[in-house]
Amino acid sequence: MCAARASQRGLNVLVLERADKPGKKILISGGGRCNFTNLGAGPENYISTNPHFAKSALARYSPSDFLELVGRYGIAWHEKTLGQLFCDGSAKQIVDMLLAECRPDRTELRYDVSVDHVAKNGDLFEVSSSGKSWTAPALVIATGGPSIPKMGATGFAYDLARQFDLKVVQPRPALVPLTLGGEETLFRELSGVSAPVRARAGRTTFDEAALFTHRGLSGPAVLQVSSYWTPGETVGIDFVPRADGEWLMEAKRDRPRASVKTVLSDFLPTRLAEALAERLGIDRELGNVADKNLRAAASRLADWRFTPSGTEGFAKAEVTIGGIDTRELSSRTMEVRRVPGLYAIGEAVDVTGWLGGYNFQWAWASGYACGEALGIGF
Repeated sequence: MCAARASQRGLNVLVLERADKPGKKILISGGGRCNFTNLGAGPENYISTNPHFAKSALARYSPSDFLELVGRYGIAWHEKTLGQLFCDGSAKQIVDMLLAECRPDRTELRYDVSVDHVAKNGDLFEVSSSGKSWTAPALVIATGGPSIPKMGATGFAYDLARQFDLKVVQPRPALVPLTLGGEETLFRELSGVSAPVRARAGRTTFDEAALFTHRGLSGPAVLQVSSYWTPGETVGIDFVPRADGEWLMEAKRDRPRASVKTVLSDFLPTRLAEALAERLGIDRELGNVADKNLRAAASRLADWRFTPSGTEGFAKAEVTIGGIDTRELSSRTMEVRRVPGLYAIGEAVDVTGWLGGYNFQWAWASGYACGEALGIGF
């Protein structure tokens, strides 16, 4: 996106890509159909030590702007839940579109490039790789974070930032499955079972599906709260978000001979209902359960606390929280304040979106903002 906008403005752009082809993370996203943006993307959907930083770029390049671009290329799309937009066809359409947006007479793309050395000599940056070197008055760090290392992701952006004495907010995995240990490993028997829940970490809640895995908890709701979870804290799961606090008492009046697991099965998959009823210790007819025990069960089901032992790490994380400190950058241009000509965009920066197309929108917006600013003052 940055190269496209800069080349359209008449600048000569060299893109050095570590992978053997462009857009690998785009190609695997959304099950191969690329959740390329979210209709509701706004600053409130992003996590950063400076929550105001993303406002400028997101305001100047919105989801509707990217949709207009998609429309110009005739790419069919559809909306799933919660404003998530996907290609009808393939994620490759998005990669091809972005490549086509780069002016061929102004843009050179090189693949399989592993950068060995970066330096600034006077007003020029020098980048070296395998005996070759290039110089330019501007250098853009667009190398992402270390999430999904099998795709070639590394912490190179942070190494480069530290080289120029830039602060880095400690990176950690985000949008990542949580692992369970101790007695909670009993829930592993439910591996593969999912249910609509309300998940919470701290004061933040998400209403989506949770999935039990052989290692712990996953699914959209859990991935979302993982970005807000810190080690040692608990994660709360409301297994009956559609029910009020007296629902078990009402069920007792209406269906006294029904068992707790039977009533729970109205809300949850049978295996999960059975497991929860067993752990509550009241797996018998409702009419034979004391009211105080039913109220206690309803309260626990509405906020079942898990204490994750950790996460599945960068290998399974969709994105990275943390990165180049936004206080080092101009929110309008993405330029490093203390190093003229040096820019940082996308996941390399301490701006992390929710699950559902938000991180791509930040990539497009920050890339566009940078592409608009490059060359001014050369």
